[in-house]
Parts: sequence; structure tokens; C-alpha cells
Amino acid sequence: MMDLLQTLVSFVVALGVLVTIHEYGHYWVARRAGVRILRFSLGFGRPLYQRRFGPDATEFTVAAIPLGGYVKMLDEREGPVAPAERHRAFNNQSLPRRCAIVAAGPLANFLLAFLVYWAMFMAGVTGARPFIGEVDAGGIAARSGLRAGDEILNVDGRDTAIWDNVMSTAIDAILDAQSVRLSVLGADGLPREVTLDFSSISVDDISRGDFFNKVGFEPRRPKVPPIIGRVVPAEAAAEAGLQAGDRVLRLDGKPVDDWLDWVEDIRTSVGRRLEVVVSRDGSERTFTLEPRESVVDGRTVGRIGAEVAPFETPPEPVATATERYGMLTAAARALDRTRDVTLTTLKFLRKMVLGEASVNNLSGPISIAQFAGESAKLGLSRFLEFLGLVSVSLAVLNLLPIPMLDGGHLMYYLIESIIRKPVPEAVQLYGQHIGLMFLLGLMGLAIFNDIMRIL
Repeated sequence: MMDLLQTLVSFVVALGVLVTIHEYGHYWVARRAGVRILRFSLGFGRPLYQRRFGPDATEFTVAAIPLGGYVKMLDEREGPVAPAERHRAFNNQSLPRRCAIVAAGPLANFLLAFLVYWAMFMAGVTGARPFIGEVDAGGIAARSGLRAGDEILNVDGRDTAIWDNVMSTAIDAILDAQSVRLSVLGADGLPREVTLDFSSISVDDISRGDFFNKVGFEPRRPKVPPIIGRVVPAEAAAEAGLQAGDRVLRLDGKPVDDWLDWVEDIRTSVGRRLEVVVSRDGSERTFTLEPRESVVDGRTVGRIGAEVAPFETPPEPVATATERYGMLTAAARALDRTRDVTLTTLKFLRKMVLGEASVNNLSGPISIAQFAGESAKLGLSRFLEFLGLVSVSLAVLNLLPIPMLDGGHLMYYLIESIIRKPVPEAVQLYGQHIGLMFLLGLMGLAIFNDIMRIL
């Protein structure tokens, strides 16, 4: 119950900040352009809170549906305007002013992303140091010369104190189907360089969690004892006779000393009859187990309905590092991170439009709420990182040339600058209908993906 409450609070806080900053960007520039603001609304639908402020008696509203907001300005296209107020109507502003007002919302989100990344880098981001664990013989990593025990020092000249830095650079290279140059420090203490070719890896592999399998290595991690903590009733493990407290010793004759390795073997054994040897009450017992089929992110995997036993501390310490900078260096890093996330988002959208990436990668409000909750559990720096990522995504989405979005309005203004007159209102209205249907379809698909992930 507490986890659900934390997820909801984190989601509401994140969404509230993102929407408020976006709409305040429109509001701030419109006020300075002399446009009268009639309403500033956070959310849609029935008002929960209303109050008027300022010389223009602007109505500030918090509405029931918290999935967005809007700034309503004086506009002759939406109702009669007194002659004395016409110079303050949005539609009567110059083209540059209208462009500035519309673009201010997405730009405010870019600014927010920069600020939260700046705060994140000054506060410090702690993560696992990029040590290589097991390397699959014959895989991309092994052919490139990576070895177990190597520590990745930098990727394409970028320092990689923690795994996050390695992954962000790798994702960008995969989107471009390029190779990356790694500087590593071997377990023998000697530095060397290797090249990883990512041309055979797709962005869908990343979204399915297959990155390390495709590259052919695992991050070094502590081994988790393969002890069953709970058996789900009526699932394969329960029907085979496995019980809470059993320690898995062997699977089809193969020794098992790590829970995650056991899980991976189960996931790849759909429909196979497996011989499992466990230790129970000081003696070995043998069971026959047949994993059942389950679909996860579009892949068929095996499941047995068994959960790992909780443990207080890992059996071996995890090597960690903290990425922290002074004010000026943190600002430069924040600017780089904002740029990189923006470019990565655009590349990803391009691949989806071209059909080179699955639309199953789209996430809706349910997934975003889950990510908000999980990042909040990991601390302030991780929540700021999440906030920056979503802020950039919101900015990029709003700048797409789709009617109903800020980018759609900017597209009309570009046409106006070319033909020297406003786009006819009938054409704009038709475009609004098309844009609305497109956005509703996109939202429906994202929510469908969210539900399928849960199922």
C-alpha cells in the first residue's frame, strides 16, 4: 500500500511540475508580449480550485483530470473582444510574437531539464562501476577482446564512472548503427582499447532487456543465493513439489549457485521437462519441473511461479562510484545531457516512424507513474534524472508538427510566413480534428502497451 501511495505521489508531483513549467512558459512570454490571459489551468475538466489574480483578473484553476493543462488567451476567434482590448488579443499579435508565445512552452521544458540535470550532477549520482562480469565465448564482446574483470573507463572519449554513462552512449550508438571505442582497465591492471560493433543490435533489443545478451557479457554483480522464498499456488513450481526454503543445487545436472542464472535457465526452457535437485532439511531431493509459457514484452519465456528469498545484504559488496561536479562543470554536463537526451529522443521517434523500432516501446501514464515511483525510491538524484528525461520528451513531443500541439501551430505560422497571410480557419479546424484523432490513437496505443506490460 505504501509503495502504491509513493508511486501516486511521485507521479502527481512529477506531472504537476512538468505541466506547470510548460504552461508557465506560454504564460510568461504572453504577458510580456501584452496579451491578456483569461485562464491558467492545470488539468482539464471540472475545476477543483479556482481563484482570480492580478489586474486582468486572470482565473487560475486546478482541474480534475491532471493529464495536461492550458493557458487561455484573449482571442477574437474564440469570442467577441471589446475594441479597446483588441490590441491585447493573441490573434492580433505579430507573427514573431505568436511564434515566441507558442514555442515558450517546450522551451520551458528544455530549461527545466537543464536545471534538474544541473542539480543532479551537483548532488551526485551514485551507481555501480562498469565492471565486466561473465563474457560469452563467441559473442560480440568476446570477439572484440573484452574479458571478465575489465572495467570500462570511457566510451568514445566520454568518461564512464558508472554503468549509466556506458548505457547512454551505447544506446546512442545503437540508434546510429555504429561502433564504439572502449578504453578498459584489465583485471591485470593494464589498460587497452577495444571496439564494439553495434550494427547487429536494434533499439527493440534494448527495450526488451536483451542488450547484454546481444553484446555477449554481463555486468559484474553479486551472486544471489538460489533459495526459494515463496511458491505461487497452482503454478509449475508448486505442482512439482518445490517449497519455500528450498535451495536449488542443480538443474538438469548443471550446478546452480546464483538465482539470476537459475531464472535465465527457466525463462529459456518453455515446455521442457527439467530435473531439479534441491536441498531441503539437510538432504537432497529431486523434482521434475516443466516451465509454463508466458509472454513478456512480446517474447515467449518460461515461468514457474517461484520467488527469491529475501536477503539483508549481498554476499559480496558491489563496487560503486559517485558522479559529482562543481557548479560550472555540472552546468556543462547538464547542457550535454539535455542535448544528448533530445537527440536520442528524436532518433528514436524517427526509427518508429520508419518502422525500424516497434511501437510497443511507447509508454503511457501507467508506465510513467511506475517509473516515477521507482526513481523516487532510489533517491533525489534518480528522481531528478527521471524528471529531466520526461521533460525533454514532453518538449520534443510538443514540437512535432501535429495540429493540436505547439509544433502544429508553429507549422501554420511557417506557412503563414511563406504565403503572407494566415492559414484559413477552416483548414486549421480540419487539421485540429486530424491531430486530435491522431493523439487519441497514440494515447490509446500507449495505454494498451502499459496494460500489456502489467499482464
